[in-house]
Amino acid sequence: MIGAGVGAVVVALIAVTVVSVPKGPSVDEQLTAYIDANAQTLTVSPKAEITVVPRDAYAATPGIDSLKASGTNYDFAKLVMLYAGWPQSDNNITVFTRWMRQENGVDDWWNRNNPLNNGWGSGGGGGTGTYDSLDIAAQNAAEALLQNGGYSQIAAAFASSAETSVTEAAIWASPWATGHYDNGGHWSYVEVPVVKSPDGTW
Repeated sequence: MIGAGVGAVVVALIAVTVVSVPKGPSVDEQLTAYIDANAQTLTVSPKAEITVVPRDAYAATPGIDSLKASGTNYDFAKLVMLYAGWPQSDNNITVFTRWMRQENGVDDWWNRNNPLNNGWGSGGGGGTGTYDSLDIAAQNAAEALLQNGGYSQIAAAFASSAETSVTEAAIWASPWATGHYDNGGHWSYVEVPVVKSPDGTW
């Protein structure tokens, strides 16, 4: 009797009909239905005028790392401007690269990591000293021009991004070079080529 009862239960379970639960709408279908039910419209008057709002121009100034990575004589000039807080303007960079050429030439402007033959902090009072890197040289050039009273006119010219002739006259009149560049007689106005320094100089 027990076996018969168990068999009846098994038969009854097998006989149960499986009823599937109907699926609801998918997420996409629900979103579509919501948009349809809550659609909005906007009507613009034909008299409305379109106004173009001018946007301010913007520019980016290269930073220390990007200038060092590029590593040219022009980048060195810009780095000095950056350390001194002066504009990296065409006037300033033109004068500074000319000045570097007068001091060390172009092909080896990085000579002794001292492009301006600067004695400030280089261990060479006559500008014959050496810096550990061009980055340090740029810092010392900026510091010398800012802190030595004899170079105040040069600093003022760079700070105001003066005309090249004004800044150059200030350099010639200063005690930077004992020969004063022959008051401009030993100064070249030929465009300075872009030259990258060797690896390890920065």
